[in-house]
Amino acid sequence: MNFSATQPRRASVGVMVGNVMVGGGHPVVVQSMTNTDTADAEGTARQVAELARAGSELVRITVDREESAAAVPAIRERLLRMGLNVPLVGDFHYNGHLLLSQFPACAEALDKYRINPGNVGFKEKQDRNFAQMIEIAIRHGKPVRIGVNWGSLDQSLLTKLMDENHKSAQPLEARAVMHEAVVQSGLLSAARAEELGLARNKIIISAKCSEVQDLIAVYRLLAARGDHALHLGLTEAGMGSKGIVASTAALAVLLQEGIGDTIRISLTPEPGGDRTREVIVAQEILQTMGLRAFAPMVIACPGCGRTTSTVFQELAQDIQSHVRTRMPEWRQQYPGFETLQLAVMGCIVNGPGESKHADIGISLPGTGELPAAPVYVDGQKVKTLRGENIATQFKDIVEAYVRERWGKGGRSAHHG
Repeated sequence: MNFSATQPRRASVGVMVGNVMVGGGHPVVVQSMTNTDTADAEGTARQVAELARAGSELVRITVDREESAAAVPAIRERLLRMGLNVPLVGDFHYNGHLLLSQFPACAEALDKYRINPGNVGFKEKQDRNFAQMIEIAIRHGKPVRIGVNWGSLDQSLLTKLMDENHKSAQPLEARAVMHEAVVQSGLLSAARAEELGLARNKIIISAKCSEVQDLIAVYRLLAARGDHALHLGLTEAGMGSKGIVASTAALAVLLQEGIGDTIRISLTPEPGGDRTREVIVAQEILQTMGLRAFAPMVIACPGCGRTTSTVFQELAQDIQSHVRTRMPEWRQQYPGFETLQLAVMGCIVNGPGESKHADIGISLPGTGELPAAPVYVDGQKVKTLRGENIATQFKDIVEAYVRERWGKGGRSAHHG
């Protein structure tokens, strides 16, 4: 599924996070973050499980105080009882060195530590606290993510670069200096971690910004200056369609250039909203770009004046939910089914053509067309459906196709 239009992946040093490899040429990894109070072990384990079952391959949890750090081993235990071994990333700010020292069981239960070099202290204290966290990571054999965020940038580094720029014969714009500060914060912190004895294959860097163009500029600089594995994400992306569009716009450009080893979509859910939405969006970005396959894709036309009936929209929705419902069972029985492509089209204009491009397609009748729906399998018209129960008949065709192509003794091994 890797289309030739995407540039080759940037070479990076692979980092093992629990049982998941990030970078080193491995597929781009999807991660997410909980929004529960980590001190609530039961509630946090439940949300981690939801995110993992939705397809999150790494899950980050906030470790902000003693009660949270004390709960981490219990969270891990609850997940294991549920049969889930998803790697857990601890998100530390300000007091991580203290929490990891005081709660060695937390340090051991986590699979990676996220350190923000901009808020581990100032000057000598900053280096001491940072060094303490790196030494604990080495002792427990854990990787770290040096997570720079331009909202909490190391002010002494930014001031130094601003002063140097002011004295320069050809000063840069303030924004370009900010980009340089973000990049240097990540690279200098990673270099310091290596000086302290942490191997390159234990370090991931992120340099998050909240503006699309800034994020693209920063990651291009970062990618060109080293071979560290990179975590991509637009910080504070926002709510609803704004957050989805902004994250997609930024990440798609970088992924197209081969930059990025793991991604997170920082969506703000509506009150009481579904946290797993960010996982689905991350998967859909990777899948629509041809970089990964997570779930069968259902393509459908948007509708126009030729499709005044809602039948094709209802069928597209029905098929999409049928596929999602069947996925857990299909995953067990039919490995490889994730690449399945379905087309549900609303009239004769593009219907037959799009249907032929999909593995299975159906072209429903538009306004004034004959009440018949041709079905195409692997580009060939196989039958025409009529009557009230077209949806049921089409689902039966999909089930039979999945069984025949990916079931035991199926033809998936030699299918294009």
